[in-house]
Amino acid sequence: MNVDFRAIPRNHLPALTPENEFFWKAGEHGRLQFMRCSSCGFHVHPPLPICPRCQSREVAPQLVSGLATVVSSTINRQIWERGLESPYVIAIVELDEQPGLRLTTNIVNCPIEAVRIGMRVRVLFDHREDVWLPLFEPLPADAERLQFDATTP
Repeated sequence: MNVDFRAIPRNHLPALTPENEFFWKAGEHGRLQFMRCSSCGFHVHPPLPICPRCQSREVAPQLVSGLATVVSSTINRQIWERGLESPYVIAIVELDEQPGLRLTTNIVNCPIEAVRIGMRVRVLFDHREDVWLPLFEPLPADAERLQFDATTP
Protein backbone atom coordinates (compact mmCIF):
# COMPACT_ATOMS: atom_id res chain seq x y z
CA MET A 1 0.00 0.00 0.00
CA ASN A 2 1.50 3.32 -1.11
CA VAL A 3 0.39 6.43 0.75
CA ASP A 4 0.52 9.77 -1.07
CA PHE A 5 2.52 11.88 1.38
CA ARG A 6 1.03 15.08 -0.06
CA ALA A 7 -2.39 13.88 1.15
CA ILE A 8 -1.22 13.53 4.77
CA PRO A 9 -2.23 16.59 6.80
CA ARG A 10 0.61 18.26 8.66
CA ASN A 11 -1.15 20.05 11.47
CA HIS A 12 1.95 20.39 13.65
CA LEU A 13 4.74 22.08 11.74
CA PRO A 14 8.05 22.99 13.38
CA ALA A 15 8.49 26.52 14.70
CA LEU A 16 11.18 28.39 12.79
CA THR A 17 13.96 29.97 14.83
CA PRO A 18 17.20 31.68 13.79
CA GLU A 19 19.01 28.49 14.86
CA ASN A 20 16.96 26.02 12.78
CA GLU A 21 15.60 28.03 9.83
CA PHE A 22 18.42 26.85 7.52
CA PHE A 23 17.38 23.22 8.12
CA TRP A 24 13.66 23.68 7.47
CA LYS A 25 14.07 25.97 4.43
CA ALA A 26 16.96 24.30 2.56
CA GLY A 27 14.50 21.91 0.93
CA GLU A 28 13.18 24.82 -1.13
CA HIS A 29 16.26 24.26 -3.28
CA GLY A 30 16.20 20.46 -2.95
CA ARG A 31 18.99 20.47 -0.39
CA LEU A 32 19.44 18.87 3.00
CA GLN A 33 21.73 20.71 5.40
CA PHE A 34 23.07 19.99 8.87
CA MET A 35 25.32 22.03 11.13
CA ARG A 36 28.96 21.00 10.83
CA CYS A 37 31.96 21.98 12.91
CA SER A 38 34.73 23.48 10.81
CA SER A 39 37.29 22.64 13.50
CA CYS A 40 36.76 18.87 13.76
CA GLY A 41 34.32 18.12 10.92
CA PHE A 42 31.59 16.71 13.19
CA HIS A 43 27.97 17.08 12.01
CA VAL A 44 25.67 18.42 14.73
CA HIS A 45 21.95 17.65 14.83
CA PRO A 46 19.76 19.07 16.18
CA PRO A 47 21.45 22.43 15.54
CA LEU A 48 23.57 23.77 18.38
CA PRO A 49 25.79 26.87 18.58
CA ILE A 50 28.72 24.77 19.81
CA CYS A 51 30.23 21.48 18.69
CA PRO A 52 29.52 18.74 21.27
CA ARG A 53 32.70 16.90 20.24
CA CYS A 54 35.39 19.62 20.43
CA GLN A 55 33.45 22.58 21.96
CA SER A 56 34.30 24.83 19.01
CA ARG A 57 31.88 27.60 18.16
CA GLU A 58 32.85 27.33 14.48
CA VAL A 59 29.67 25.55 13.38
CA ALA A 60 27.72 26.40 10.24
CA PRO A 61 25.16 24.80 7.94
CA GLN A 62 26.63 22.46 5.33
CA LEU A 63 25.05 20.54 2.48
CA VAL A 64 24.88 16.74 2.83
CA SER A 65 24.17 14.12 0.17
CA GLY A 66 20.65 13.25 1.31
CA LEU A 67 21.53 9.54 1.13
CA ALA A 68 20.82 7.42 4.18
CA THR A 69 20.06 3.99 5.57
CA VAL A 70 16.97 3.02 7.56
CA VAL A 71 18.13 1.99 11.06
CA SER A 72 14.71 1.69 12.70
CA SER A 73 11.09 1.91 11.60
CA THR A 74 7.52 1.32 12.65
CA ILE A 75 4.18 1.41 10.90
CA ASN A 76 1.85 3.80 12.66
CA ARG A 77 -1.75 2.57 12.49
CA GLN A 78 -3.10 4.63 15.40
CA ILE A 79 -5.46 7.45 14.45
CA TRP A 80 -3.95 10.25 16.52
CA GLU A 81 -6.01 12.96 14.90
CA ARG A 82 -8.46 13.45 12.08
CA GLY A 83 -6.80 13.10 8.68
CA LEU A 84 -4.17 10.60 9.77
CA GLU A 85 -6.36 7.54 9.21
CA SER A 86 -4.01 5.88 6.71
CA PRO A 87 -1.09 3.89 8.11
CA TYR A 88 2.30 5.47 7.50
CA VAL A 89 5.93 4.67 8.25
CA ILE A 90 7.92 6.51 10.91
CA ALA A 91 11.63 5.78 10.60
CA ILE A 92 15.02 6.77 11.88
CA VAL A 93 17.56 7.10 9.09
CA GLU A 94 21.32 7.46 9.41
CA LEU A 95 22.92 9.84 6.93
CA ASP A 96 25.90 8.62 4.92
CA GLU A 97 28.11 11.49 6.05
CA GLN A 98 28.63 10.33 9.62
CA PRO A 99 27.84 7.37 11.87
CA GLY A 100 25.21 8.52 14.36
CA LEU A 101 23.93 11.42 12.23
CA ARG A 102 20.27 10.45 12.40
CA LEU A 103 16.94 11.94 11.57
CA THR A 104 13.39 10.87 12.46
CA THR A 105 11.29 11.01 9.30
CA ASN A 106 8.71 9.25 7.17
CA ILE A 107 9.47 6.75 4.40
CA VAL A 108 7.27 7.39 1.36
CA ASN A 109 6.78 6.27 -2.25
CA CYS A 110 6.84 2.57 -1.46
CA PRO A 111 4.52 0.02 0.10
CA ILE A 112 4.62 0.44 3.88
CA GLU A 113 5.31 -3.28 4.29
CA ALA A 114 8.44 -2.96 2.10
CA VAL A 115 10.34 -0.69 4.51
CA ARG A 116 13.11 -2.60 6.27
CA ILE A 117 16.19 -1.97 8.37
CA GLY A 118 19.17 -1.53 6.07
CA MET A 119 17.08 -0.09 3.21
CA ARG A 120 18.91 2.60 1.27
CA VAL A 121 16.92 5.83 0.94
CA ARG A 122 17.23 9.36 -0.40
CA VAL A 123 15.72 12.64 0.69
CA LEU A 124 12.82 14.47 -0.90
CA PHE A 125 10.86 17.36 0.50
CA ASP A 126 7.24 18.00 1.44
CA HIS A 127 6.58 21.76 1.24
CA ARG A 128 4.09 22.94 3.84
CA GLU A 129 3.58 26.65 4.51
CA ASP A 130 7.06 28.06 5.23
CA VAL A 131 8.91 24.77 5.83
CA TRP A 132 10.19 21.91 3.68
CA LEU A 133 9.90 18.65 5.62
CA PRO A 134 12.64 16.13 4.77
CA LEU A 135 11.08 12.78 3.94
CA PHE A 136 12.85 9.76 2.46
CA GLU A 137 12.07 7.31 -0.34
CA PRO A 138 13.77 4.11 -1.47
CA LEU A 139 16.93 4.68 -3.45
CA PRO A 140 16.76 3.29 -7.00
CA ALA A 141 19.17 0.37 -7.38
CA ASP A 142 21.43 2.15 -9.89
CA ALA A 143 21.69 5.39 -7.90
CA GLU A 144 24.41 4.01 -5.56
CA ARG A 145 27.03 4.50 -8.26
CA LEU A 146 26.29 8.22 -8.60
CA GLN A 147 28.80 10.43 -6.84
CA PHE A 148 27.71 13.27 -4.59
CA ASP A 149 29.44 16.58 -5.20
CA ALA A 150 28.96 19.01 -2.29
CA THR A 151 30.10 21.89 -4.51
CA THR A 152 27.19 21.48 -6.92
CA PRO A 153 24.63 24.24 -6.36
